[in-house]
Amino acid sequence: MRFAETELILTEDKRVYHINLKAEDVADTVIVVGDQGRVPQISSFFSKIDFKTEHREFVTHTGWFNGKRITVLSTGIGTDNIDIVMNELDSAVNINPETRELNPTGIVVSSHGIGLDGLLNFYEGWKDVNETPISEAFIKHVNWQSNLPYPYCVKGSETLLEKFKSGNHVGITATAPGFYGPQGREIRLKASSKNLNDLLTSF
Repeated sequence: MRFAETELILTEDKRVYHINLKAEDVADTVIVVGDQGRVPQISSFFSKIDFKTEHREFVTHTGWFNGKRITVLSTGIGTDNIDIVMNELDSAVNINPETRELNPTGIVVSSHGIGLDGLLNFYEGWKDVNETPISEAFIKHVNWQSNLPYPYCVKGSETLLEKFKSGNHVGITATAPGFYGPQGREIRLKASSKNLNDLLTSF
């Protein structure tokens, strides 16, 4: 599918118009903020800044923090601006600006979400939306520890799934209550659940 010039607006040097970005300008990890003044506040902690651009209220800095490449991007005020940023950010990294066609690697579409944080369990009626067979299968598969929150599972919208699943990878997204141990990372403190990421992948 080719995206028409009237739908995907590019600059003369093939940057997505409002946010003024190409794929190489954007890191895999993106921090989105509202006020453009927050961008230099965050990037001041970078050890190195590789790229800066500014167009209207959309300010972007891409650089390095603790060996990881990160992009900080402002939206300005309002949901209309967030709409612009999210659509154009997706376009910048997933559409070839020369051919105006999708890149070969697709997006990931979630059929279900598994929450390892226990948040849903604090609300009345959580059992009504929980996909109990999947939760129980997950508990068994990963040998879930009894001291951890019950891993709830919620099904995504079938209507949305039908719109996006063609040509893309469909899977289950897991959310964790922390960045290190809950996601299987270890520095000095060791994670209590061993091989959790491998078990998540195989599940």
